[in-house]
Amino acid sequence: MATQITKETIIGDILDIAPEAAPLFLSIGMHCLGCPSSRGETVEEACMVHGIDSDAFLTQLNHFIAASQAAK
Repeated sequence: MATQITKETIIGDILDIAPEAAPLFLSIGMHCLGCPSSRGETVEEACMVHGIDSDAFLTQLNHFIAASQAAK
């Protein structure tokens, strides 16, 4: 079953289910993936703080995770 990430999904939860997505976060300036904030911050909150369009990032993230899961 494909994982669907939403604006309300917690960054830490994404990394738990798809650690291979970390480079996507790093590429847009979200370098604190291991910090405590990532365990309570949603995708929408993180995008807002980093000045990233959350809808565009979610599209990219969901496509990446779906492709990664299909390859397994």
